[in-house]
Amino acid sequence: MEQLASITILTTNRQKVSSSLNNFLTKNGHLIMARLGVNITKTCIENCPGMIVLVLKAKKEDIAVFITGLEKIEELEIKTCFFEEK
Repeated sequence: MEQLASITILTTNRQKVSSSLNNFLTKNGHLIMARLGVNITKTCIENCPGMIVLVLKAKKEDIAVFITGLEKIEELEIKTCFFEEK
């Protein structure tokens, strides 16, 4: 059974992680229903914070594997919320 989840990703240095994070998200794009990137500090030039909010719909096991993959990328803080479909 598929699960609906939101995942919020925060980094303190989006320039440093953007390549590996974007590659990971592209590779797993079949799980992602929506993606929102937030520029936290608009005037920042380097070592800038960034946030991405994802909505996933997949088997709970696949979401768990997805989160494990995210956790391998340095300098990310990840929060997940699961929803029961009604």
